[in-house]
Amino acid sequence: GAQGGFGRPAPLPQTGWERLSELWRRDEQRQYPEEAVNIAKSAFTAGVVGWLYGGLPAFVSARKAFIESSHGEIFQNRADAVQSAHRAGLRSFVRYGWRWSWRVAAFATMFNVVSTSLSAYRDKTTISNFAAAGAFTGALFRVHLGLQGLAGGIVFGTAFGVPVGGLLMAMYGLAGETLQEKRNRERRELYEQKLAEWQSRLSMTEILGETENNAQGRAEMEGAREL
Repeated sequence: GAQGGFGRPAPLPQTGWERLSELWRRDEQRQYPEEAVNIAKSAFTAGVVGWLYGGLPAFVSARKAFIESSHGEIFQNRADAVQSAHRAGLRSFVRYGWRWSWRVAAFATMFNVVSTSLSAYRDKTTISNFAAAGAFTGALFRVHLGLQGLAGGIVFGTAFGVPVGGLLMAMYGLAGETLQEKRNRERRELYEQKLAEWQSRLSMTEILGETENNAQGRAEMEGAREL
């Protein structure tokens, strides 16, 4: 309340934990940071891609298997046979598509959360952040398989994170700045704007106070003369 009125604007986050906390907090317009929004968008996209990756081959395979195994069945007409084949494929599409969808979405979300958090905490975006995020995510998904699965998950995750990080760093290079650099710039510009407004209000308050004191002093002097 004080900061929104006449209080001095809150200083920029200085520590990694402060930057990390701000990353998942809404701003004054009740909007989440761009990084958090991108994580949600990538999770949805990964879910759709995973569903198509797992569902389409299952649809084709189930439809083909139904046709091959239904030569002896009797259908009312050709349309009924086609619809039955499509229903068999659709059931496999939903079943196997969902299996792949939630796994791919969960992997992408965990990877992006860890890499984004590392970039915010360290206040810089590097390929090592993506490599570490891939290793952590891969290990988390394979930890139930024991030490061998854990090691395999780390290797797979690192092999996934390095090229993805390299691709993103190349895209950031073309854009001229990373998301972390963009966020720092926008945060600094907003702080400077708020600070200038606060100083302007403070100066106006001081001027009004001096004017009020002068008016009060003149009123007291006039009152003294009347007496």
